[in-house]
Amino acid sequence: MISRHWKGIAKPQFAHGYVAHLRDETFPQLASLTGFIDATILRREVAAGTEFQIVTIWDSLRSIEAFAGVNVEAAVVPATVQAMMVDYDRSVVHYEIVHTFRSE
Repeated sequence: MISRHWKGIAKPQFAHGYVAHLRDETFPQLASLTGFIDATILRREVAAGTEFQIVTIWDSLRSIEAFAGVNVEAAVVPATVQAMMVDYDRSVVHYEIVHTFRSE
Protein backbone atom coordinates (compact mmCIF):
# COMPACT_ATOMS: atom_id res chain seq x y z
CA MET A 1 0.00 0.00 0.00
CA ILE A 2 1.04 3.58 -0.62
CA SER A 3 0.46 6.63 1.58
CA ARG A 4 0.26 9.94 -0.35
CA HIS A 5 0.94 13.17 1.60
CA TRP A 6 0.21 16.79 0.62
CA LYS A 7 0.28 20.06 2.61
CA GLY A 8 -1.29 23.45 2.12
CA ILE A 9 -2.03 26.51 4.25
CA ALA A 10 -5.56 27.84 3.89
CA LYS A 11 -6.38 31.50 4.34
CA PRO A 12 -8.12 31.84 7.73
CA GLN A 13 -11.53 32.59 6.21
CA PHE A 14 -11.37 29.49 3.97
CA ALA A 15 -10.37 26.75 6.43
CA HIS A 16 -13.93 25.42 6.86
CA GLY A 17 -14.64 25.78 3.15
CA TYR A 18 -11.59 23.72 2.29
CA VAL A 19 -12.70 20.87 4.56
CA ALA A 20 -16.15 21.03 2.94
CA HIS A 21 -14.54 20.86 -0.51
CA LEU A 22 -12.65 17.72 0.48
CA ARG A 23 -15.72 16.03 1.98
CA ASP A 24 -18.16 17.04 -0.75
CA GLU A 25 -16.03 16.89 -3.90
CA THR A 26 -12.56 15.38 -3.60
CA PHE A 27 -13.20 12.41 -1.33
CA PRO A 28 -16.31 11.19 -3.19
CA GLN A 29 -14.30 11.40 -6.44
CA LEU A 30 -11.48 9.39 -4.87
CA ALA A 31 -13.91 6.81 -3.49
CA SER A 32 -15.03 6.05 -7.04
CA LEU A 33 -11.49 5.12 -8.12
CA THR A 34 -10.24 1.55 -8.04
CA GLY A 35 -7.42 1.20 -5.53
CA PHE A 36 -8.36 4.10 -3.27
CA ILE A 37 -8.56 2.94 0.36
CA ASP A 38 -8.76 5.83 2.83
CA ALA A 39 -8.23 9.54 3.43
CA THR A 40 -7.39 11.64 6.48
CA ILE A 41 -7.45 15.40 7.01
CA LEU A 42 -4.92 16.73 9.53
CA ARG A 43 -4.95 20.39 10.55
CA ARG A 44 -3.16 22.84 12.78
CA GLU A 45 -3.17 26.58 13.19
CA VAL A 46 -0.06 28.42 12.00
CA ALA A 47 0.75 32.13 11.73
CA ALA A 48 -0.37 32.38 8.08
CA GLY A 49 -3.66 30.48 8.49
CA THR A 50 -4.67 26.84 8.88
CA GLU A 51 -2.19 24.23 7.71
CA PHE A 52 -3.68 21.03 6.35
CA GLN A 53 -1.95 17.77 5.64
CA ILE A 54 -3.99 15.42 3.50
CA VAL A 55 -3.04 11.75 3.66
CA THR A 56 -4.60 9.29 1.26
CA ILE A 57 -4.01 5.55 1.19
CA TRP A 58 -3.91 3.59 -2.07
CA ASP A 59 -3.24 0.00 -3.01
CA SER A 60 -0.48 1.00 -5.49
CA LEU A 61 1.16 3.86 -7.39
CA ARG A 62 -0.64 2.61 -10.48
CA SER A 63 -3.97 3.32 -8.78
CA ILE A 64 -2.82 6.86 -7.94
CA GLU A 65 -2.31 7.50 -11.68
CA ALA A 66 -6.10 7.41 -12.17
CA PHE A 67 -6.33 10.46 -9.90
CA ALA A 68 -3.04 12.30 -10.43
CA GLY A 69 -2.09 11.34 -13.96
CA VAL A 70 1.18 9.89 -15.21
CA ASN A 71 3.27 12.23 -13.02
CA VAL A 72 2.10 10.79 -9.69
CA GLU A 73 4.41 13.18 -7.80
CA ALA A 74 2.46 16.22 -9.02
CA ALA A 75 -0.08 17.67 -6.60
CA VAL A 76 -3.67 17.82 -7.82
CA VAL A 77 -4.87 21.26 -6.70
CA PRO A 78 -7.96 22.62 -8.48
CA ALA A 79 -8.16 26.37 -9.15
CA THR A 80 -10.91 26.74 -6.55
CA VAL A 81 -8.61 25.28 -3.89
CA GLN A 82 -5.61 27.34 -5.06
CA ALA A 83 -7.69 30.47 -4.42
CA MET A 84 -8.29 29.33 -0.81
CA MET A 85 -4.60 28.84 -0.05
CA VAL A 86 -1.86 31.11 1.22
CA ASP A 87 0.65 28.50 0.06
CA TYR A 88 0.61 24.84 -0.92
CA ASP A 89 2.91 22.05 -2.02
CA ARG A 90 3.21 21.65 -5.79
CA SER A 91 4.29 18.05 -5.34
CA VAL A 92 3.39 15.21 -3.01
CA VAL A 93 5.38 12.66 -1.05
CA HIS A 94 4.65 8.94 -1.23
CA TYR A 95 5.54 6.37 1.40
CA GLU A 96 5.27 2.61 1.18
CA ILE A 97 3.26 1.34 4.14
CA VAL A 98 5.23 -1.49 5.67
CA HIS A 99 3.15 -2.07 8.79
CA THR A 100 -0.06 -0.83 10.40
CA PHE A 101 -0.76 -1.29 14.10
CA ARG A 102 -4.19 -0.83 15.64
CA SER A 103 -4.98 -1.36 19.28
CA GLU A 104 -8.04 -3.43 20.12
